[in-house]
Amino acid sequence: MNTPPEQTVPDTVAMFLAHLEMEKGCSPATVAAYDNDVMQFESLMARQGLSLAAPETITRRRVESWLADLHRQGVSKTSMGRKLSSLRAFFRFCARMRMIAALPTEGVSNPKTEKHHPAFLNVDQTFALLDARAATPAAPLSVLGRGDNPPGSPPGRSRQTDAAGCGLNRAGRGPMDTPAAPDREKTAAVNARDLCLAEILYGSGLRVSEALALNEGRISGASVTLRIPGKGGKERLAPLTDTARAALDAWLALRPLLAVPAERALFVGERGRRLNRREALRILDRLCRRAGLPQSVSPHALRHSFATHLLEAGADLRSVQELMGHSRLSTTQRYTHLNLAHLTAVYDKAHPKS
Repeated sequence: MNTPPEQTVPDTVAMFLAHLEMEKGCSPATVAAYDNDVMQFESLMARQGLSLAAPETITRRRVESWLADLHRQGVSKTSMGRKLSSLRAFFRFCARMRMIAALPTEGVSNPKTEKHHPAFLNVDQTFALLDARAATPAAPLSVLGRGDNPPGSPPGRSRQTDAAGCGLNRAGRGPMDTPAAPDREKTAAVNARDLCLAEILYGSGLRVSEALALNEGRISGASVTLRIPGKGGKERLAPLTDTARAALDAWLALRPLLAVPAERALFVGERGRRLNRREALRILDRLCRRAGLPQSVSPHALRHSFATHLLEAGADLRSVQELMGHSRLSTTQRYTHLNLAHLTAVYDKAHPKS
């Protein structure tokens, strides 16, 4: 749990977190988020001589004072809404356990937030990102073969070599300074991993947590779909594009150069263990710089791009909902605003009466 060691967790909160984990089947990350939100409220109550150990002593006024305190701290309205939602869930649990007769969160509204469209890339930007290649030398000939391109390099292009297979300098007059073979092998593996991760995030519309949770043993480039355990224990099938399968084959061939022997994760970091979110963000940042994009994007922006491009190409909303793994159609409908904005822009530009 995220609770500071000096802060005592009330029994009521411990029971609530256990309920989320055991009965609701929430992921560890979800339970930790609820823990953090509810214990923030507990910290404020402790300063006022109250505690969630006695939830019947908490009034609506205390909840509203907590929101006001968050506002003074500069917490965003979106985060305030999420924290209030966590507190509502806690008090609903207390009501079901008959610890309280009335909900102190009843009638407390979420702060009004501005509607922001999900960040996404257009098709050209996405292709530039996925075609981004490392400027570093490729893998050694023992991995690639003398005449092969590096994994993920543009077709029809190869690094200039001399008769001995050594890289030439810009003038073509002599060998370049290149890393030793183990370093070149590791660089090739890292590049193949980065491209494979980006291809799967965009091509299959996965959440970054879903991609990082994939295990290597059950996946190959011959796969046409991925079985994804999504939120709430729901499983869905996510398709793999041809380019994603090719990138997956290239990464699996080089994965042993990075992964420690017992590691099952498909995507591993340079220390050989399962890749984490922070490393995934750095990978996307690196690919954005290579592609020359004006700003970096998050891994989730590739998922948003996946949905937006499908809708712009004419996919129906219900199919996109299934591919995204959304439990509610209203969540998928956020992307229709982007599509309507695109259509309106085309209309304004092309219609003679506009």
